Amino acid sequence: MNADGRRTEDALELLSAPAEWDLPPERHLHHKDVLMQQIDQDLGHAPTAASAPARPPRRPLTRRPAVLVPLAATAVAAALAVTLTVTGHDPAPADRAATGSARAQNASVTLNRIAVAAMASDVTPVRDDQFVYVRSLTVSNKGTFEGPVELGAPHTVETWTSQDPRPLKTTGWIRESGKDAVMPDETIPIESTDAVPAGIDHPTYTWLSSLPTDPDALLTRLRRDVRVSDGESTEQAVFSLIGDLLSETLMPPQNTAALYKAAARIPGVKQIPDAVDVAGRHGIAITREDPSSATRDEWIFDKHSLAFLGARGFITHDKQKGITSDTLMGSTAVLRRAVVDGHGEKAAGADS
Repeated sequence: MNADGRRTEDALELLSAPAEWDLPPERHLHHKDVLMQQIDQDLGHAPTAASAPARPPRRPLTRRPAVLVPLAATAVAAALAVTLTVTGHDPAPADRAATGSARAQNASVTLNRIAVAAMASDVTPVRDDQFVYVRSLTVSNKGTFEGPVELGAPHTVETWTSQDPRPLKTTGWIRESGKDAVMPDETIPIESTDAVPAGIDHPTYTWLSSLPTDPDALLTRLRRDVRVSDGESTEQAVFSLIGDLLSETLMPPQNTAALYKAAARIPGVKQIPDAVDVAGRHGIAITREDPSSATRDEWIFDKHSLAFLGARGFITHDKQKGITSDTLMGSTAVLRRAVVDGHGEKAAGADS
């Protein structure tokens, strides 16, 4: 069989793969921070609404200062079987360069395969009066600002994201359950001090549908609109933004595919052959490390169906805290995603 025939057969195989696009709510930690801010205000020991930022940090999974801490906490991560696995000896510089180039090439190929599989998924349009429901298993840092990373127990997080395109102060709801959950079994509004219209900070199905489907045009748009945090590179901000959009939303297949193809064009994106989400599921990881902010993000995909399994966030180094290698900050595994008519409503089959 010639190369063209092989590629055609590979594409047909991908198109016949199960269209399971259960994506993890990486930004539930964003919601958790908002919730904790509200609790602190109620207790009278947090900044007032006037002094607080209009919108909370976009991506606390990899930006929370509390994780810039000693490496001793990696033992906790190892016990949870979610740390990065390092094997073999340190290769020579030339070998490292060759390996890095191969991993970057593999990442591009894999992301384009994932994009092909995404196009085969069957997504029913979401109405403006509905909610995107996500249930995940999550572990996150519960350590103090000054102390070491201390990963809490894995617990369940459910989110309901409003699809209403109007400017909203309440853009969704969140409920946690299990050990180390915040206000267990209480459904809490996700609020902002300012009303947020449909857009990057309030990504509705309708808004996502309006984004360019040409990956180069989409990447240009995201680079233009993304907010870059202090010490963060624009490329990492865009990579993180794409991860946010993929993890917390539902969109037409062509838009999902365009995001994956756009990610493949970001410099520094690499592939890891084996990674494990917090539920213990092994998969292929797409990752990008940002020296500017000393962080690394991972997206984990099923090796066969290419379904999105979960995500992990790492701090890579911090001289003041003695961090010299990857330290896990948080991990999430998607368990269920669906569309529901009301917040607090569970989708059929949502309970295990």
